[in-house]
Amino acid sequence: MSTLGTVLRPMYDGDLDAVMEVELRAYPFPWTRGIFQDCLRADYPSRVLVQDDGIVGYGVLSLAADEAHVLNVCVDPLCQSRGHGRRLLRELVRVARQRRALRVFLEVRPSNTSAIALYHSEGFNEIGRRPRYYPTSNGREDALVMAMELVDDDISVMPPL
Repeated sequence: MSTLGTVLRPMYDGDLDAVMEVELRAYPFPWTRGIFQDCLRADYPSRVLVQDDGIVGYGVLSLAADEAHVLNVCVDPLCQSRGHGRRLLRELVRVARQRRALRVFLEVRPSNTSAIALYHSEGFNEIGRRPRYYPTSNGREDALVMAMELVDDDISVMPPL
C-alpha cells in the first residue's frame, strides 16, 4: 500500500478530461462531465490524486449545514489496492471536519465489498439502505447508506462529579 510519489490537490476544470477517462474506466454507469462541472461550479470540495503519469483518483464532497456527503471517491482500476482510495477518503473527511461538519454520509453498492471494507475501517457504519438507488445492466441495485460521526478532538472530557 504505497501512495509515494502522489500529490493530492484541488480539482480544477482543466482536470476534467483526465477525470472522465478514469471515471469511464472505473464505472459501468459513470458520472457525466456535466455532473463534475456542476460540482465544481457549486464549489464542492473536490480533490485529485496525481502521479507522474496523470490523475489516478479523485473525490467529491458536498457540505450543507453541519453535514457532509461523500459524493464520489474513485481510483483508476489500474491503480487500486495501493492506498489511494483511503488517502482520498481521509482528505474528504478532513475537509468536512475543517468545515465544522458533525457527520459524514455516503452511499455504496452492496456489491462493492472492497469499498465497504475501507469505509468500515475508517469509522463509517451502515445506517440504512436506499432501495433501487444504483443502475445495473439488468435493473437497479440498492445502496447502503453509511455515516461517520465527527467528534472534536479538542473537547476535553469532564471528570465525574
